[in-house]
Order: sequence, then C-alpha cells, then structure tokens
Amino acid sequence: MTAGVDRHELRQIIAGLSEGVILVEPDQTIAYANEAALAMHGAGSLDELGPTVDDYRERFCLRYRNHVTPNQYPIERVVAGEQFHDVVVEVRRADKPEMDFVHSLRSLVATDREGKPSCLALILKDVTDQFEAEDRFEATFNANPAPAVITRLSDLRHVKVNAGFLEMTGFTRDAVIGRSVYEVDVLAEARNRDLAVSRLKEGGTIPQMEACLRLPDGGSRFVIVAGQPIELGEEPCMLFTFADLELRRKAETALRQSEARFAKAFRLTPVPTVLARGKDLHVTGINEAFTRVFGLGEDTVIGRNLDEAGLWVNERQREAVEAALERQGYVLGVEVCLRHESGANLDCLVSAERIEIEDDPFVLLVMQDITDRKHTERELFDAIETVMADTSWFSRGLIEKLANLRRPDVTRSDALALNLTMRERQILNLICSGLDDEAIARKLDLSRNTVRNHGAALYRKLGVHKRSEAVVWGRENGFPLQSGEIK
Repeated sequence: MTAGVDRHELRQIIAGLSEGVILVEPDQTIAYANEAALAMHGAGSLDELGPTVDDYRERFCLRYRNHVTPNQYPIERVVAGEQFHDVVVEVRRADKPEMDFVHSLRSLVATDREGKPSCLALILKDVTDQFEAEDRFEATFNANPAPAVITRLSDLRHVKVNAGFLEMTGFTRDAVIGRSVYEVDVLAEARNRDLAVSRLKEGGTIPQMEACLRLPDGGSRFVIVAGQPIELGEEPCMLFTFADLELRRKAETALRQSEARFAKAFRLTPVPTVLARGKDLHVTGINEAFTRVFGLGEDTVIGRNLDEAGLWVNERQREAVEAALERQGYVLGVEVCLRHESGANLDCLVSAERIEIEDDPFVLLVMQDITDRKHTERELFDAIETVMADTSWFSRGLIEKLANLRRPDVTRSDALALNLTMRERQILNLICSGLDDEAIARKLDLSRNTVRNHGAALYRKLGVHKRSEAVVWGRENGFPLQSGEIK
C-alpha cells in the first residue's frame, strides 16, 4: 500500500472523530485538519487554519496554562518528533481577539520500519467549558471569606487555599500548597478524627466536627471543620471548609466571667435582691440579704412568684408595681408593704428593672427595708402633733426643717394644683404663721366655728388630718406668704 493510499485512508478514519486532529509533515506543512480541529480554532477551512506551521503561528496566539513556558508552539514540538500529553494551552485568533479557546493537547508520532517519522499528528480536545467553570470556581473560591483548603485525594496534598484560611491561620500560600495533610494538618485534634481520616481516604463526606489547628507561630486555633468531595479538573479532591470558633470561645469566656461577677455581686449585695423570669415573675434566685431580712429561704421562694410566696401584703401595690414594670421596663423607689415570714409587715422601697441574661428576659428586684426609718418618722410626727397645740413659739426656720423631714417629695406645683379659695389660703397662711383658731377668727373678723369649717375644708384639699400636718405642708409650699401673694 502506497503512502498516498495510507494517508487517504487515515484521513477517512480521523474525519469523524470528536477529537481534533491536525496532520503535519516533517517540512512543517499542515497536511490535514478534521472538522473538529477546525471548529476548535474557529476556522472554516485548512487555508484559514494555515497552510504551514509559520502561518499557524501568525494567525493564532498561544499561552500555556500548565505553568510551563516553552518557546515552541505544540505544533512545532510535534514536527520535532516530541512526545507529550496533557498540555493545556489558551488559543486566541490574532484577527479576532474575542474568539478564544482552551485546548488539551497530546502528540502522536508514528515511525516507519526504519524508525523515521511517517505520521505526525497533534490531537486536540476542547476543554474551554471546563476551564471556564474552573475559572469561575477559582474566583469564587478565592473571594469566599470562609476559610477553605482543597486537598488532592490521590496523594493527600493541598492544591488550593484561599485568603480566608491564610488570614485565619497566619500561613503563607507557599507553606500550604503542595504540603500533605500530615504537614499542614487540617484535622488536628478533631473530635472524631478517626472517622474523618477514614472518610478522607474513602473520598466520602466528612461531617462537621471541632478541631484545633496548629499555627505557624506555635499557637493554636479552635475551628469547626467539614469536608466535601469535589472534582477539580477531573481530579478527585476534598474541599475542607472551616468556621472560626475563636471569637465564639472568647465571647463564651467573657460571658462566663460576666456571669460570675454578676453572681458574686448578686450574692454579696447587702440589700435584699431577687432575680425572676420576665414572662411570669417566677423567682430563679435570691441573695443572702433577702433571706436575712424576710426570713424566706430558697426552698420557699424559688420557682414561685413573690405573691405565691406570701411576700406581698397589699394586692393593689403589687399590681401597680407590675403594671409600671410592664409599661416602662423599670420601677424606682416605690414605697410598699411586704410581709416577713413571721407575719410581721415591713415598710420597703422596691426598685425593679427588666434585664436580659443569655437573651432571655428577667427582672431584677431590689427591696430596701425602711421599717425603722418609717417608725422613727411616725414617732417624730406624733411628737410634733403633741406640741403643735400652740405653734406660736415655733420659729420659721424650725417649721421649714420639720416640713422638709415630713414631706420632702412634694413640690410647689402640687399646691397650685389644689385650687384653694382665697379664704382657705388666708387661713392656711395664718396657721403657718403660728396663730390658733381664736386668733385667726379675730384676725379675719370671723366666728371660731367659721374658721373651723374653713379649716376642715382646707384639710380635705390638702389630704391631711392634723393641724401639724397642715403646717408642715404649708411650709413645704412657701407659706406663710407675703400679704401681696394671697389672692
């Protein structure tokens, strides 16, 4: 069979192949290219591809993607009789820069019986779509802030690492790429390391588990690691992704420390303090001062609200405190009556505020026992009442001091809001000046009974029951007034 006949039959064989085939003569003439090869160059004919290797070089720009940069085009290496495979190049037409392809190439060099090249062929496979997908994956992988490493399963070496992993660990890219999983151990101290290693060798999914990466500076970092099998350029690999636990561990440590400080302050506070759930006010904790003041221990109070524990004496006061707490989230210094375990009533100031502990709503209540102070005040007012039968000898300064002791929380605006009549203001003014009813009657030219009737009406408006209380109230609100102020 002649060489011409052989070459004709060869062209018939390769014409319908899905792979591209370019036949080259030793004199660098391009003898034939099948339809697949022409399509892979965006060419419609052999003349458009190039009659010779030099023409091909002028019409197509090539760039190797295998991290090698030989001076020759692959087609020139075929002419030189070089055997190669899995060479990947980017191909772009010089006259149409927007038209580019990615080819995976191998050479075929057949020799005659004398060992001389008789058939030189460049075999092409269009891998454009594959590499475009890999480029998109590469861009996504590198841009993903979640730390990640890709490990080749055939030799368990890391082939890709993103910036997130490098930033988290402090490794450089060169310190990771090409290293094995035993050198840069991404499963170090994993909670279920044996399962992870077994799945890695099988190429199976590695479930999430905690691990502790060893860092290049000698430190360590707690992470959650998981593995997902993927293919990278038809090479089976494992994609390891990581979640940094360091911030969470620091937050948990800070939370524990904060809770410990709160618990210590709560326990040692000298004022009775209660911690209750926000939704139903069931008590979850009491301090030592609460037990000391009210006699109620944890076995009596924990798990119940304060009303069930029998602490509240006045139901209306409880409802008012809870309503204010619900309305504005806090209560400050409300005077209430609470019950001791023995049944005795205690005067208390209650303050409360809604708080959150581990995202759950709670209420913190502080109860200050003011029973002794109230008792002292009552004794003082009784003594004042006893001696106030004749107030003419009291100095204005002393009356004002007594007023400040008796009603420190009343303001002048309260007095103006009462809308006293002119006669009532006159009588209040004279009472605060130290005059008794008889002297007031003479001063205003009224009968003593009339003065008493006006006085009774005045007491009702002021909300007092005794002359001494009226004097104190008046002193708090600027009485006695100057003559020009009584209107």
